[in-house]
Amino acid sequence: MNNYSFYKGSKALYYLIFFGCFLSFTPVLAKSVLRQQQSNTQQNLVHGTITDGTNPLPGVTIALKGKANSGSISDYNGQYSIAAAVSDTLIVSFIGFKTAMVPIKGRQAINIVLEYDTMALQEVRVNAGYYTVKESERTGSISRITAKDIETQPVTNVLATLQGRMAGVNVTQTTGVPGGGFEIQIRGQNSIRPEGNNPLYIIDGVPYASDPIGYNQTSTIFPTITSPLNSINPDAIESIEILKDADATAIYGSRGANGVVLITTKKGKEGKTKFTITASSGAGTVTKFMKLMDTQQYLAMRRQAFVNDKITTYPTSAYDINGTWDQNRYTDWQKELIGGTAVITDLQGTITGGSQYTQFLFSGNYNTQSTVFPGNFLYKKGGSQFNLNHQSVDGKFRLVFSVGYTAQNNNQPAGDLTYDSRALSPNAPALYDAVGNLNWENGTWDNPLRNLSAESKSKTKDLLANTILSYEIIPNLIIKSSFGYTDLQHEESRISPSTIYNPSYGYTSANSGLYLNNTKRSSWIIEPQINWEKKFGGGKFGILLGGTFQQQTTSRLFQSGSGFSSNSLIYDLASATTKQVLLSDETIYKYQAFFGRMNYNWHDRYIVNLTARRDGSSRFGPGNQFANFGAVGVAWLFSNESFLKDSSWFSFGKLRSSYGTTGSDQIGDYQYLNTYNSSGVNYESIVGLQPTRLFNPDFGWEINKKWEAALEMGFFADRIFFTGAWYQNRSSNQLVGIPLPGTTGFTQLQANLDATVENTGLEFTLRTVNFSTKHFNWTSSLNLTISRNELLSFPNLKSSTYKDRYRIGEPLNIQLGYKYVGIDPVTGVYQFEDQNNDGILSSPDDKQTVVNLNPDYFGGLQNQLSYKNWKLDFLFQFVKQLNRSYLLGLGGLMINRPERMVDSWQQTGDTGSYQIYSTGYNAAAVTAQSRYSTSDATVVDASYIRLKTVAVSYAVPLKTKAVQCTLTLQGQNLLTFTPYEDGDPEFKSSGYLPPLKVITAGIQLTF
Repeated sequence: MNNYSFYKGSKALYYLIFFGCFLSFTPVLAKSVLRQQQSNTQQNLVHGTITDGTNPLPGVTIALKGKANSGSISDYNGQYSIAAAVSDTLIVSFIGFKTAMVPIKGRQAINIVLEYDTMALQEVRVNAGYYTVKESERTGSISRITAKDIETQPVTNVLATLQGRMAGVNVTQTTGVPGGGFEIQIRGQNSIRPEGNNPLYIIDGVPYASDPIGYNQTSTIFPTITSPLNSINPDAIESIEILKDADATAIYGSRGANGVVLITTKKGKEGKTKFTITASSGAGTVTKFMKLMDTQQYLAMRRQAFVNDKITTYPTSAYDINGTWDQNRYTDWQKELIGGTAVITDLQGTITGGSQYTQFLFSGNYNTQSTVFPGNFLYKKGGSQFNLNHQSVDGKFRLVFSVGYTAQNNNQPAGDLTYDSRALSPNAPALYDAVGNLNWENGTWDNPLRNLSAESKSKTKDLLANTILSYEIIPNLIIKSSFGYTDLQHEESRISPSTIYNPSYGYTSANSGLYLNNTKRSSWIIEPQINWEKKFGGGKFGILLGGTFQQQTTSRLFQSGSGFSSNSLIYDLASATTKQVLLSDETIYKYQAFFGRMNYNWHDRYIVNLTARRDGSSRFGPGNQFANFGAVGVAWLFSNESFLKDSSWFSFGKLRSSYGTTGSDQIGDYQYLNTYNSSGVNYESIVGLQPTRLFNPDFGWEINKKWEAALEMGFFADRIFFTGAWYQNRSSNQLVGIPLPGTTGFTQLQANLDATVENTGLEFTLRTVNFSTKHFNWTSSLNLTISRNELLSFPNLKSSTYKDRYRIGEPLNIQLGYKYVGIDPVTGVYQFEDQNNDGILSSPDDKQTVVNLNPDYFGGLQNQLSYKNWKLDFLFQFVKQLNRSYLLGLGGLMINRPERMVDSWQQTGDTGSYQIYSTGYNAAAVTAQSRYSTSDATVVDASYIRLKTVAVSYAVPLKTKAVQCTLTLQGQNLLTFTPYEDGDPEFKSSGYLPPLKVITAGIQLTF
């Protein structure tokens, strides 16, 4: 029953009557007021474009001041629309930019230009693996690059995008051949085993195995066998985070011992459907040739060598000097054999869009690259990616699905022509005869192009899929699970046809050979998680609990065949007269873990982060399969203290530190077991077994203890931002193969070596905003790493089989050599120090001089500039290091030498830089040359500063906003400043093709 008060109701009625009378006496005023009220409340559609002064900004949030549930988001063209009254004010916000307050004032078309906010960079959320954290609140060491950095580089390997851009991350290229690999070390070498230093790769939450998939008999073109990382398309990557210290990596336990590489692919965004097509084409050439002797210098060296050896009649095999070959002929073999131009093409297409609750992205890519070698060789890579994001209307349920597929087809010569290009006599015959066939010059030389018919082919198919489901049970309590699957199939073949031999040898297809490799690898992973966050007590508290269940299966089949009735059947193993199975195995790796994280943030000033993980691996025996790892990270945001919070010049300050342990099981499967392989020998119709490994029940985890302290400071609204970090990593209980005497029947015993390796270093980064105006912006980023690797302890090293490889107190990456003391002025032969003073030069007793081949420091300087429609991005990479000069060999043999070797000893009293020439008959010179190549005399300064990347882009102004067009020009390895004389200073594999200088031009259309 409703009670009605006449008094209250009448009072309201009195007011209404009075107001009506007032309006009746003032009709003009009433009309004015009504019109004003209608005008203020009438909803109009306000629209426009949001830019940074040059380019449109997609994903910008537009809301109405003081009105809840009102908002819109700009599309990929930066365009927006929102219903608003003339009296409303737009609130326009976007990460990295200052929030703008824009009064409408009756306007319907409003274009908005946002200003960069450097301090907002601290609010960017960084991927830390199982969770994300604000840049300002992280307690661990995490380096990051985004798609903006990646898209400026004309590269096909994901590791190439990191070179020179991150402190503590050293990346080197191993070959310039398409499809070749890279080596990466995150804060140094932890394991004595070179193959035990690989980081953990995670792509959209799925571990990606980086173990080589090639076989050294089929991928002979590369110094290192085929890496699966080529399957990752850099253009599909949104960001790459590198986790380095214990706080960041301990949540991954044993898998994070050597650092973690987190790769996040691009995702769909809300807005109308957008199409982007990018096409580019370019060329690649060798960065630097060696300076070799010309014909006259070479022949003078050869003649003098015969004189020195007291040989007056040239041998019949000395074709270069006895008149058989034209002594006036000159060929620059480097230009002939590796001086070609690699043609590069790249196509990318993307479709993206979606609603507020569901977004999608579909992309495809196709890349081809030829080689600098003669012949028609081509590397092809194509793939596609699909991503779907969905959330329920109430925002509690979320689904993320990602899948990527890549196919590669690589066809290369089975032998690298780089060595021939440096070694061939400059007056060697022409490559082709008068009718265009390979010229063998009457059997007097082995034509280098003979190896082009020996092809190395590979095909790789790679699938990676992941699904993440999450649900918010109650506010701030989320359950989540990730489901991942990978499948890789790799086929390799290398042929050795009889046509690679000099016809004078009389070889036929019966001497032809075939090598095959079939490798398959698949894995699945399930990771359930629960995450709870709560604000109380003036702070924020968070707990993350989860588990990992993973299984990986790898099968390998290596085969060979020889003897064919015809070379046209050489790829058919069934046609081989002799067939052999070189390796046939299948391994199953099982891994499970439970992990947890607790984080407490008190008043955005004091932060504590605790992580723990219990790992289980099938690679260890009973009793050793499980191990515990954990870390603690702390941070103090002292810029939020009252005495600094209102500072006009000091914008950010943080001290952070971490300590913890991670581990490693990178030793391969079944290493602790007694294992047997097929002997391949048929005895009385039975093929027997042979033992291949000894049982070691004590085989356990490698341990890595990490400690770090860092300081982060920002000045003038973070326009100047500095980070300095010190780290110390100690790796012990080394997983190695301990060599055994051959009389035991085994070459080694897999065991834990009681040796400790330490990596220490300083990392510095500096980011500055030099200019930030409406039309012109310029930012710079500098990173520098000073590192030291040291073998701290190795019990009984002097009596072990490693005594000639390592020294306590020295880095792992050393070479022990002779101590060079000069040239004997009487004999003209190299001289070396007798380091053990026994009167005899011998190896290894006198090879005690330590040569450190680790870089002393490395880093990069990047500049990004924009002016209206123009953008310029360039990076200088620098490294301070030593390297061995090119293996010179004995001057005087029928092999070309560097031009500097003309300065050689000629007669008694000479002070030449190189020893006496000889054709090989001077035994003392031959022995001395062998010692010289392993002495400290060949160690030279290989430091360099390289213009690593340059990217210029221009946004073409079009009359229509529906289409955007951008022109690009990009370069890689353009200029190198170095004292190193023997080719590319980065490259450390003598005789293989160095990295290429690449220039590409492209166009991007968005509509």
